[in-house]
Amino acid sequence: MLSFFLRRVAIALPTILLISVFVFALQKLLPGDPLLVLAGEERDPEVLEFLREKYRLNDPIPVQYLTWVGNALQGDLGTSFRTNQPVTELIAQKLPVTIQLAVMSLIFAVVIGIPAGILSAYRKGTVTDYVANVVALSGLSIPNFWLGIMLILLVSVKWQLLPASGYVPPGEDLWQSIRTMLMPAFVLGTALAATLMRHTRSAMLGVLTSDYVRTARAKGLSERKVVLKHAFRNALTPIVTLTALLFGELIAGAVLTEQIFTIPGFGKLVVDAVFNRDYAVVQGIVLVTAVGFIVMNLLADMAYFLLNPRLRNA
Repeated sequence: MLSFFLRRVAIALPTILLISVFVFALQKLLPGDPLLVLAGEERDPEVLEFLREKYRLNDPIPVQYLTWVGNALQGDLGTSFRTNQPVTELIAQKLPVTIQLAVMSLIFAVVIGIPAGILSAYRKGTVTDYVANVVALSGLSIPNFWLGIMLILLVSVKWQLLPASGYVPPGEDLWQSIRTMLMPAFVLGTALAATLMRHTRSAMLGVLTSDYVRTARAKGLSERKVVLKHAFRNALTPIVTLTALLFGELIAGAVLTEQIFTIPGFGKLVVDAVFNRDYAVVQGIVLVTAVGFIVMNLLADMAYFLLNPRLRNA
């Protein structure tokens, strides 16, 4: 197991380095100069020069990159040009919000997608299978922003059941925090549920026709035990790895949903940073998101290793 883990880490580290190069290089290609905003309306050349020296923008680009990477390795992702706050502090404030949204969305996805996939595979070719596939295709096709707006109009404006927007920290009021997150979590969870359903169905179809499932039925075991204990357990490996990757995708891809529901998470932070040309914040968010996705990928590989005996015996 240790050698397997070290091999995956050996792949992950160069990937992170390459991502850091792209993040830094692409930021340099963006139009506009954030220092013009800091310099005020007069844009005094002396002020601009002072700011360039302060933020070391007069250094050669390779030196700027090495300085940025060196600081990042020490936990310093720079300072926001707009608010003058450390980027690490901003991320620490916003990341828990997005993680809460991602966890709740994943719960919706697992609770809806996996049972639907199992049922669809077990009843292949029946009306249940067709209905499940139509619902899954709809979940993949409906844009998140449209579904979010429709839910706000129906659930919040017309029925007045849940808050239309905003965020309450769990430490302040747990129940209200859950209520404010239910709709955005459902919006994100439905698309993931459709993906999980299709993969679960595919994995179960491959397992249900295997020899050990036929043997379990021949031994007189109940269909419940055959499907859940024998078939689903062996189909679980790709589902677990996919779930880990979907969690990383949730953290990186909740931008539109957070904007629609006015959730002060990662998505809103990066949108505001882009509009304000706060490049230090953009760099920090993209780097942290990429590293988080790679870590989730690494955890998915480890889960696959633990669940697949053939890899452990290799």
